[in-house]
Amino acid sequence: MKGRKEHEAGAIAFAGKVALVTGAASGIGRAVALAFGRAGAAVVVADIAVDGGHSTAAMIVESGGKALFVPANVTRETEVAALVDKTVSQYGRLDCAVNCAGLFEEGARLSELDEAVYDRIMDVNVKGVWLSMKYQLRQMGKQGGGAIVNLSSAFGAVGAPGQAVYAASKHALAGLTKSAALEYAKEGIRVNALCPGAVRTPMLARALSHEPSMERKLRAAHPMGRFAEAGEIADAALWLCSAQASFVTGHELSVDGGFTAM
Repeated sequence: MKGRKEHEAGAIAFAGKVALVTGAASGIGRAVALAFGRAGAAVVVADIAVDGGHSTAAMIVESGGKALFVPANVTRETEVAALVDKTVSQYGRLDCAVNCAGLFEEGARLSELDEAVYDRIMDVNVKGVWLSMKYQLRQMGKQGGGAIVNLSSAFGAVGAPGQAVYAASKHALAGLTKSAALEYAKEGIRVNALCPGAVRTPMLARALSHEPSMERKLRAAHPMGRFAEAGEIADAALWLCSAQASFVTGHELSVDGGFTAM
């Protein structure tokens, strides 16, 4: 705990900045939104989960920050466009965006996977990030700069037996992220991806509830011998959005306890 407190004491500041976080009703997205709020940013919380989204925004406000919840389904272009428009109409600009909205479903071997599962995963994890970036980049281009972070996964770097489509969706984010970074580098917009290993979130808890024996195996697959806390991923997201990372773009940052180093 001492180390954690010392780290927070030197936290990155975002006073006067505006941050948009998708998938912010729970898990990593909520942790990122709360971290931006603590760092002084005005935060737009976006999610399809209305109760959770309102709760995240309320947590920020109760802690003395500024926050607004906007319900949005990232797979629907009109809703994404409206989300960015609302951000700008409320706070005047958009400096940082962290695209955390994602879907993880219990999988099956590739030859046994239902087409509907494939469509759902790719729709949220790939199309949703593409649409989010499409409108975030347009706004940041008007302003002359900004920073975007896409939440990928350690499975975006390796194979995932039983989760082939999920892994494919996260591999696809690498292409989207790097291509956007190259296209917009001269406009002062940085685009990076964050690749966590297993993180202690409600999503992970649901996945492990279907196969309790998997927890021991999953822990063993991380050389540090534990799962990440959502706040550790949030710290990395804020760093990528900060001036400290001003020469970092097109990068996939692994925050996985050594999972992909083996």
